[in-house]
Amino acid sequence: MRTQTLGLTALAGLALAGTTVLQARSATRAAAPTPPPAAAVPRGVAAEGRVVAYPGWEVQVAAERGGRLERVLVTEGQSVRKGQLLAELESDELRAAVQAARARVAEAEAEVRLGEQSLERKRRLTEERIAAPHDLDQAQRDLDTARARRQTAVAEVALYEAQLRKTRIVAPIAGTVTSRVVDAGETLETGQAVAVVADLGHLRVDGEADEADASALAVGAPVAIRADGYPGQWWPGRIEEVADSVTLRKLKPQDPSRPTDTRILAVKVAFGSATPLKLGTTVELQISGPQAADR
Repeated sequence: MRTQTLGLTALAGLALAGTTVLQARSATRAAAPTPPPAAAVPRGVAAEGRVVAYPGWEVQVAAERGGRLERVLVTEGQSVRKGQLLAELESDELRAAVQAARARVAEAEAEVRLGEQSLERKRRLTEERIAAPHDLDQAQRDLDTARARRQTAVAEVALYEAQLRKTRIVAPIAGTVTSRVVDAGETLETGQAVAVVADLGHLRVDGEADEADASALAVGAPVAIRADGYPGQWWPGRIEEVADSVTLRKLKPQDPSRPTDTRILAVKVAFGSATPLKLGTTVELQISGPQAADR
């Protein structure tokens, strides 16, 4: 009997010990802290772009009227000031038309002076009852007609002078002639390009980043810029604009193995320092993540 009691006691002790161990393990598992969520890791985005002028700082200068190009006064690479004459169309006929129109203005002004004198004379005669009121009315009508002719002649001069000004093709902005596409003797049509003028002090990069990298693009994000013509050199920049919509690629990728139909987000990148990069240069971009931009 004593042996059975000892056995039962031992079994009870083992059961109690097991229960204690299980409770301790459960408590340990309950007390273990929950792992924090993975933090966002800053990452760089590779993109491509092209050096362009800011809007309004690269202008294609075109002929405002058709005609034979009499002379071209600039060459590529030449600096020009705003309003400087770049080229000029043949204008002999227009100059003659302006002179003729001015002569008609002078003739009309003489008729107006004569009409004013005639009206004043008829007014005195009417007051003295020498002339009939009808004569006064006729003199007033003649004066009004002469004044109308003068206005028509003045408007005609303005028209020919405006056409004459269009034969002078001038620089709309100060800058550098980056392209000249015509030569003296050519016959131009209205709207035909003559030259391109750009202010090379107002350049930025039009970049294209893959749409999959959209989360890493942010206004103000730092950008490193490099070009093949300057190995080992990088220039700083910052994103100043990110497109609101995804579009198809416009730039031809430098790597021929890359697809050309990729959907991209356009980004505008401002240079952070002076650069020797030329207008139209293709560049590579390394864009830092949003966290880097916040710092």
